[in-house]
Amino acid sequence: MPKPTRSTPFPPPPGARSYALRTERGEFAVVDSPVAAGVEPRGVALLLPGFTGSKEDFHRLHEPLTARGYRTVAVDGRGQNESDGPADDESPYAQEELARDVLAQAAALGTPLHLTGHSMGGQVARAAVLLDHSPFVSFTLVSSGPAEISESQKQRVKLLHDALAVMTMPDVWAAMQAMGPPEEVGGPARGFGKLEQLELRWLNHKPAQLLVAGRRLCVEPNRVAELAAVPLPLHVLSGARDDTWPVPLLDDMAVELRAHRTVVPGAEHSPNLDKPLQTAHGLADFWDRHPV
Repeated sequence: MPKPTRSTPFPPPPGARSYALRTERGEFAVVDSPVAAGVEPRGVALLLPGFTGSKEDFHRLHEPLTARGYRTVAVDGRGQNESDGPADDESPYAQEELARDVLAQAAALGTPLHLTGHSMGGQVARAAVLLDHSPFVSFTLVSSGPAEISESQKQRVKLLHDALAVMTMPDVWAAMQAMGPPEEVGGPARGFGKLEQLELRWLNHKPAQLLVAGRRLCVEPNRVAELAAVPLPLHVLSGARDDTWPVPLLDDMAVELRAHRTVVPGAEHSPNLDKPLQTAHGLADFWDRHPV
C-alpha cells in the first residue's frame, strides 16, 4: 500500500493523492491523480520535473489529463523537494543513478507508462530510456534539448553554483529574491504555488543534488542518435519561445528523432505552467495514438 507522506505544505490537486512511492531504490514523493470518474482509462503517465523544480510544477496538468483518461503520477526525484537524499554526498545524484531511480519508480507502479520529462527531467528520463525502454509505451521530452543548455543559462547556473559553494540555502534564496524576477534555469522562485511554498521547496532541495544537476546541464552530451535508435514513439513538446534550448534546436532534434512535434503557442520554457490546458491536450493527443 502507498505510504502517506508527512503533512505537506504542497497539497495535491482535487482528487489526487500525495504519498511516498516505495521502490527498490527508496521512497519518492509523488502526486498520483486517478482517471476522472466515468472516463475510460487509457493509460498511465510518469512525469519528471526539471532543475530546481518539483512534482508541483505539473499540478495544472492533472485535471485535464485525467479527463482524457490518463492516470498521472508526478514525482520528486532524489533530493528534490519532498524526496529525500544526502545533502553533501554528490555520488547518488550522478545521472545514471537518477535514471535507475526512474526505472525503479516504473517498476513500483507496475504498469506500462508514458514517460514525460521536463527540461532536466527530460535528460534524466532519456538516460533511463537508454538503459531500459521496456517499461515505457512512449517518451515525451518537454522543453528538453539534445545536449547542454544555452550559454546564457550556463552563466545563470554558474552563479547559482558559486553561491551554493559559499552560502547557506536560506541565504541563497534571499539573494535570489533581491536580484528580481528569476529566469527559468537557476531561478527556483518560479513555479506552482505561493512565494512561501516556493521558498520551502527551495529549502527542501538538497544542495548536492542542485550542484550535480547544474554541472550536468552545462556539459550534457548529445545523445540524440542513441535515442533515435530506441524503438519507442517519441514526442518533442515545447513552448513557442525558449531561452534554455532555442526552439529551432528543438525542431531539428525532433526531425532527427523522427518524433511527433508539438509547439504550444504563448508558452515559454515551462508550457506545463504557462499554458497547461494546451500542453495537456498536446500530450494526450500524442498518447492517444499509442495506446497500451
